[in-house]
Amino acid sequence: MPTINRYVDISTVDREAKKDYIDRHSPFIHCEASAKKGEKFAVTVKMGNEYSHPDDFDHFIANIALYNGETLLARADFVPGTLGNEKNHAEVTFNIVPMGKKLTLVAHGYCTKHGVWESTPVEVEVAEASSCCGGGHCS
Repeated sequence: MPTINRYVDISTVDREAKKDYIDRHSPFIHCEASAKKGEKFAVTVKMGNEYSHPDDFDHFIANIALYNGETLLARADFVPGTLGNEKNHAEVTFNIVPMGKKLTLVAHGYCTKHGVWESTPVEVEVAEASSCCGGGHCS
């Protein structure tokens, strides 16, 4: 099992180089706080927040995976040069369909040089979808 690195609040880190290293390797989840059961729900995962990651042929983000707890929901794979061989944020939007009462979203990003990095978990409440047909006939 590979070592899983986790994000540390970079405001608590003294050295700029360490802040850069931690931030650019960490996946950040962006989504709404609630979803509707059975309806498409967009979840964007972005590698790095303040700092961008290299996109070199020997050092790049190879994939981003999204989990609900320990269940893999989706994964996007990247090849070197996807970001034009520039420092940039690898980013992907997954459209999932929640079926339970809540989601505990966790993202993993894999750097070819520095391994697997895990996001801070994000809780999403899942509400029952309306059974109304939307035709204005419901009371």
